[in-house]
Amino acid sequence: MPSSISNSRHPAIRYGKILFAICTALAISFELLSDYLLKHHSETYARVSQQYADALRVRPAGPGEPMSVLMVGNSLLLDGIDVDRLQKLTSSQLSIHPIFLEATGYYDWLYALRRLFQQGSRPQVVVLGVGVNAFLSNGVRQDYAPLMFFDLKDAYDVASDLKFDRTATSNLLFEHSSVFWDTRSVIRMQILRHTVPPCRELFQLLQPQQAIPPEPEFDALANPRLQRLRQLCAAYGAKLIVLVPPTPASEDAVHHMTLASRRAGVETLVPVDPAVLSVHYYQPDNLHLNSEGAAIFTVALATYLPRQLLSRESIGSPQ
Repeated sequence: MPSSISNSRHPAIRYGKILFAICTALAISFELLSDYLLKHHSETYARVSQQYADALRVRPAGPGEPMSVLMVGNSLLLDGIDVDRLQKLTSSQLSIHPIFLEATGYYDWLYALRRLFQQGSRPQVVVLGVGVNAFLSNGVRQDYAPLMFFDLKDAYDVASDLKFDRTATSNLLFEHSSVFWDTRSVIRMQILRHTVPPCRELFQLLQPQQAIPPEPEFDALANPRLQRLRQLCAAYGAKLIVLVPPTPASEDAVHHMTLASRRAGVETLVPVDPAVLSVHYYQPDNLHLNSEGAAIFTVALATYLPRQLLSRESIGSPQ
């Protein structure tokens, strides 16, 4: 009887080993394929990788050189700024190095900046522009950011800051460690975009804008975040400026953000009053600037950013 049981176990063990080998081969294949697709076919990855590598080489300006500026943000800056034109208009005064990744907010850039500083980036000025709603949001982008912006410790720290449960923490760790797991939603979206072309616009319409909280609650959320960013930048010799890009009906949000930043000892820059831009200057999603709106915002930013930085420097303002 024992011999019969023993013999019956051998096929199960053998089949289990075969199944394990097949699953392992599939996992490795998916990982290698995802890595290839990411590095050879992802415009976002190519753009952000190049910008990140450039940011790592940023150093303080020498005598007579333009001030070094690291400018980070989400799609509001990606769509709202003509980077080539901005760099050309400010080249005699500023050396601007952008990193723009869509759908990012406060926590994405807090840890991205921390890692950039730790890896040797030394800008004199950090300009952060993500919009008020994204600044107040409690979350991180689930693809690209964990893989490109975080190290393993950052992933744990983000999960702790956001009070993730074990499942969410595990997902974040996998997104940092695995190209396939990090880009699975990107691959799914690409498939949808090819099969259902209007899906991107549809998803944007289905994402309602977060209501701006009243001033006391706004300050309670924004103040510690502003102070944390300011302290991080100051620890590496950089000045922090919060850039507020225009969005429709964002006058109250701009006002709250300006007041909260002032209380936290952080300068804000509002190159364009959102009240003066009609819907004509926005894309159909009524959130991002179109090419005409971007031209206005770019010129205004090129005018006011050097003026704000150089006037503060000339009077020896601390930050």
